[in-house]
Amino acid sequence: MVDFLVKYPRLGRLFDLFLPLLATLAALGVGAIMLQLLGANPFVAYSALLKGAFGSQNALADTIVRATPLLLVGLGICIAFRAGVINIGGEGQFIAGALPATLLGLSFPDAPAIVLVPAALMFGFLGGAVWGSIPGLLKAYFNVNEILSTIMLNMIAVQMMNFLLRGPMIDPVQLQAASAIPQTARLNTAFDLPRWIPTRLHAGALLAVVLAFVVYILLWRTTIGYRIRAVGFNPAASRYAGINVKRNIVLALLLSGAFAGLAGAVQVYGVSHRMITDGSAAGFTGSAGFNGIVAALFGKLHPLGTIPAAFIFGALIVGANSLQRAMQVPAALITALNGLVVVFVVSSDIFSRRLARRRQIGVAEPGSRGAGEQGSGGGGEAAAGGDHWPAG
Repeated sequence: MVDFLVKYPRLGRLFDLFLPLLATLAALGVGAIMLQLLGANPFVAYSALLKGAFGSQNALADTIVRATPLLLVGLGICIAFRAGVINIGGEGQFIAGALPATLLGLSFPDAPAIVLVPAALMFGFLGGAVWGSIPGLLKAYFNVNEILSTIMLNMIAVQMMNFLLRGPMIDPVQLQAASAIPQTARLNTAFDLPRWIPTRLHAGALLAVVLAFVVYILLWRTTIGYRIRAVGFNPAASRYAGINVKRNIVLALLLSGAFAGLAGAVQVYGVSHRMITDGSAAGFTGSAGFNGIVAALFGKLHPLGTIPAAFIFGALIVGANSLQRAMQVPAALITALNGLVVVFVVSSDIFSRRLARRRQIGVAEPGSRGAGEQGSGGGGEAAAGGDHWPAG
């Protein structure tokens, strides 16, 4: 099959574009078998999933709200992965952005919303940037594996959140009631992001879509973006060309963390209006830091592709909850279904990379017989990241 797709490159690129969607359908097919084994009708179950995600105005709004943090985290993942570094620290960076944004709102409850809300979002962006820059510096200057460092920083961020929400930042009402629920006080209602009443859809969703176009311009229309992608494609060649590889690795992880931190601030000011947790990262983040990685891979690590990818995953998360309520299936099945989607999408990305390598080999072979420039031109196209999406 790979040879057939390499032989017909246009068909191969079309297949490559829809491969994540096919992988998701395959995962849902395996999920249908699991539902059948549990005695549930798969058709009725998936009908409940679709109705829960798109069946009403409120359902559609909830899907978009759930997709918003996935999109913001996914944008950061696109930047990091394009630089050749793997950011698994979205959960910690999400928290590191939410904490200073929340603290600002609690410290100045009477400040004008038109001033405080943008400042809080900026605090979230900067908080995530600081947390993302730590593994960037460790990777660039001490060759510390960024996968390990970002995961460890997730744990540190969670424990820092637990300490603050059970101590200095705890809601005074909870403290007086001796219930000690780890949450902050509710932010001033004036600080709530503009909302489409009567739904929960807030302005953060529009901000995320706008930023997707900003990231696209950054990566494909600026010298900074070109350097980031060049470092990811070939660090040695980039260094030879005069690009500061270490600086761009730090910058990529810094920006990746910044977008995850902004997602945390948007979640607080747009959805929860306070920080609350059950002691785990997912208790506050909803696993957006991890699901954002899958959304980015689903979107072929392209900012504009991450928009529909995040929407699809938001629909799966919201719809899966509706499926569980309608079919009375164990909660573990929903976790397994989400896990299947993750495994299939990541596997499809591996297949896509294999197909891209075979395609490059097919381009390089004619060049080795007398047109050497064609081979180097193919490499330039790959360095520009144009293998999945047109640069223009």
